[in-house]
Amino acid sequence: MTRKRILMIAFHFPPLQGSSGIQRTLGFARYLPEFGWEPEILTVRPDVYDAIAQASVTPDGLVVHRTHAIDAARAFAVRDRYPSFLAQPDRWSSWRWTAIPKALSLVRRIKPHVLWSTYPIATAHAIAHAIARLTGIRWVADFRDPMAQDGYPVDKRTWESFRRVESRTVARAHRSVFTTAGAARMYQARYPERRERIGVIENGYDEEMFEGLTPTSPPGTRQCTLLLHSGIVYPSERDPSALFAALRTLMERGIAVPGRFILRLRAAVHDSFIRGVAERSGVLDLIELAPPLPYREALAEMIDADGLVVLQAANCNEQIPAKLYEYLRAGRPILGLADPAGDTADALRRAGITHIAALENAESIATTLSDFLDAIATKRVPALSHRDIANASRRARTRELAAALEAVAQEDAGD
Repeated sequence: MTRKRILMIAFHFPPLQGSSGIQRTLGFARYLPEFGWEPEILTVRPDVYDAIAQASVTPDGLVVHRTHAIDAARAFAVRDRYPSFLAQPDRWSSWRWTAIPKALSLVRRIKPHVLWSTYPIATAHAIAHAIARLTGIRWVADFRDPMAQDGYPVDKRTWESFRRVESRTVARAHRSVFTTAGAARMYQARYPERRERIGVIENGYDEEMFEGLTPTSPPGTRQCTLLLHSGIVYPSERDPSALFAALRTLMERGIAVPGRFILRLRAAVHDSFIRGVAERSGVLDLIELAPPLPYREALAEMIDADGLVVLQAANCNEQIPAKLYEYLRAGRPILGLADPAGDTADALRRAGITHIAALENAESIATTLSDFLDAIATKRVPALSHRDIANASRRARTRELAAALEAVAQEDAGD
């Protein structure tokens, strides 16, 4: 089978540590050769990143090209402040000055059939837009989540920059891809003339990363019930205030008791904020703030937990945490704290998960969490469908991407 070539532009890529965005690009790059596509990656040099992972997870044989970028927040800050015009659309906007010449050189040399770029670093789309405009190459823009939203970004200049990148991207890209149906509908309504070119490829989990993982403390053998949230806890989008208020209620009822219950927040990032909320709620003894782990160790911890917790506020109803798909593969009971009307709750229900409450509703959380803990103790949590879990794998998602790339390449041949 003759493989087609694809140049993938992504800021988040190994050896960066601590971003779930790595896994989407990495998974696509790992599995695309199975579906007839040969990827090459254009990303930044490792010294651009704030944190570096020690172990390499890059697939053997994958060609990765790196160029320099300057982080405006580090290079130009005075007393933690820096001119906002240096960070439009984001702190790494300087990347375009090295990436565009490199990408043009790569296009001339490897002659990719399709160009692909991914958000949440908007500069990646700005780079791809320039390459698509200068070369005419077909382009698939992986938005993942919405860019310019009501009230986000808060800074007006940044919001306008986001909207400018967004509109140019949707207008030129041959496919604009989102990770949820809600986000796709939002953009189809915002850009009705491009409706047929806007679609969905959900996030997923990488089966190879789970191979050989087993619980170190099988559920039911520890004295303390361990619930785990793995990943960033944003002060707005994943505000734990109502959850902590619910924990206070359950502690007063003797349901969540220090020493017999712990909510571990792994790699939450905003530790000082979370600690302050926990102290004000009087539940600090029920909370454990834990540092980041290497990726496979983080997955092993999910398998080891008695239950896994999803946090997603109503202001993110068109988004689904990427971690959810790893939770599904881990096979442990899942508590979904998300707006029942949002895409996250919909994904949970489709997977057969019933313990769902709005993240903002302390009373509903207390009731749902109490029932969740009882279901764990009595082993009444329904098993997830093996077929649904398999359909959420990165390999299955890459098959969807390959089909979209093939359609774009055939469209190119017909022009």
